[in-house]
Amino acid sequence: MSIVLVGGHERMHDEYKGICSRHGHHLKVYTNMPARFDKVIGTPDGIVLFTSTVSHKMIRIAVKEAKRKNIPLMRCHNSSGASLNAVLEQMQKNMVTVSA
Repeated sequence: MSIVLVGGHERMHDEYKGICSRHGHHLKVYTNMPARFDKVIGTPDGIVLFTSTVSHKMIRIAVKEAKRKNIPLMRCHNSSGASLNAVLEQMQKNMVTVSA
């Protein structure tokens, strides 16, 4: 499963990727807004927003793309590794109940 993480801390990139790989997911992390952010998001299986460490503009774009492309979106105020782990577990539970 592919996940896009919006927000977080730059120094935590490797930890975020390690957590996702242990869950069997591919991760793209955007801590700063790149050019044409709406196009860079692509069509992942899920989007995770760390709302405390991201600009309002990035949140608006990510939410708009998630609605437009029908992508599950999870918000988390904290940007720690434990928070990402909990969000991924919750996403997996939601995916299982939807597909069952």
